[in-house]
Amino acid sequence: MIMQAATMREQDFDPGCDPGKLSRWGQCVRQRLNANPAVTRLDTNLAEVYTVPRFLSRKDCKMVTQVINQLAVPSTLYRGAEKDGFRTSYTHHFAANAPLTRSIELYISDLLGIPDEFSELMQGQRYQVGQEFKHHHDFFHVGEGYWQTEATTGGQRTWTAMINLNEPKEGGETDFPHLDLSFKPHTGALIIWNNMSRDGRPNMKTLHAGTPVRRGIKHVITKWYRQEPWRILNP
Repeated sequence: MIMQAATMREQDFDPGCDPGKLSRWGQCVRQRLNANPAVTRLDTNLAEVYTVPRFLSRKDCKMVTQVINQLAVPSTLYRGAEKDGFRTSYTHHFAANAPLTRSIELYISDLLGIPDEFSELMQGQRYQVGQEFKHHHDFFHVGEGYWQTEATTGGQRTWTAMINLNEPKEGGETDFPHLDLSFKPHTGALIIWNNMSRDGRPNMKTLHAGTPVRRGIKHVITKWYRQEPWRILNP
């Protein structure tokens, strides 16, 4: 019975979603953020969520917003996970070395203590009235069809960093229903969360949404980190 159990564990292990590695990433970033007086940890035991109220200046936010407005195209979902009306925003994928945003990306990575090569390309999103991203997880569900590709091109997502670039007149909150947290957009504010639990397994409590904008327009930039060096694996 002991040998059978060990064999089952080996069969279930997925190197692209390695709890040991993911747990170590969590510990690394947790220690870094907890030691930074400019960072606030939210009071919940269900997930690791942090904020930095004025991470970017209004001037920087305005310049990034202008680029998003010029280049954004309809947002997409991973193949096989498409649902009508689920994600209705517009997205722009910033180039790896875009002069405007490269310093912002390095600034975020330095704050978290993660080498930037472990991050995906940063994205900018625009939400107009009625547009939203319904409740979802940022981590990958390994049973989905897209996982076979993502497992070998960076593996599981670890941390998410999202910056609000402006303030819509109404709506557009980032809502975490299981955590009883809802963030109203504030210009320049950074929200950070660990998509894994402390044991390195996907944390289902990190379910979140970009709620519909009711008045005005919302702009954000989002940066995701991976278990493996995504930028090296995807040159």
